[in-house]
Amino acid sequence: MMTRLRFGLLLLTLLALAALVAPLAAGWIGKDPFAPDLFARYTPPSLDYPLGADELGRDLFTRLLYGARISLGVGLATALAASILGTAIGLLAAWRGGWVDAVLMRLADGLLALPALPILVLLAAMDPAKLGLPRGEAATDMLRIVTILVLFGWVGVARLARAGALTILASDYVRAARALGVTETRLLWRHVLPGLAAPVAVASALAVAGAILAESVLSFLGLGIQPPTPSWGNMLANAQEAVFAAPLAALWPGLAILLAIAGCTLVADGVSRS
Repeated sequence: MMTRLRFGLLLLTLLALAALVAPLAAGWIGKDPFAPDLFARYTPPSLDYPLGADELGRDLFTRLLYGARISLGVGLATALAASILGTAIGLLAAWRGGWVDAVLMRLADGLLALPALPILVLLAAMDPAKLGLPRGEAATDMLRIVTILVLFGWVGVARLARAGALTILASDYVRAARALGVTETRLLWRHVLPGLAAPVAVASALAVAGAILAESVLSFLGLGIQPPTPSWGNMLANAQEAVFAAPLAALWPGLAILLAIAGCTLVADGVSRS
């Protein structure tokens, strides 16, 4: 179990380090990931282009590293926001009970019953310019995608948090703490929340993987991160026209997505078994 956890953490750490050193790598290689060079279209791997070049002659290696910043950033931001929101809602539902529990859980059930992917595509296809937001800027696109993903992502965490909180609140040591006069705030903070750490951590790790995959799908469809900003999803989309003539252009971003999702899954599996 620990081996899976450590291997998953190693994969994610390497990907995170790759994202952090992207500007340094671009300066060291001497390639601008945003500057096209039509004379170098689909250049195979070489000393000048370590992983080859894409359809506009841009260096795939540096674009892959910059894409890691976007894809991993969306995954981590979505998981963090969904975990905080879901834990708060699940804890509130278990603590207050009654109509509060009924309303929150029926809302969660309603969102869970909706077809997530078509609705995500529909929301992502909305023109942000009509809301006064610029389209095509990386920060705005990331915020838009994270907001859409969190809209559905909190549900699973909330259900897990509620189930765990109900079990803890019904335990003998919580009853004893209440009998001793422990305040509700201290009870939730010191006794209930620590007991929810493991299931929420597992759900968060899986949420990172789901968000990375969802961002890749939306960007692949042209509804996520907009060019020229690279993300693994739009790099796949750009490579699909020449997937047989230059398969490496699609191989590298696909492999990066696979490694990120595998790392998150291994971490979730390791935490659940430890």
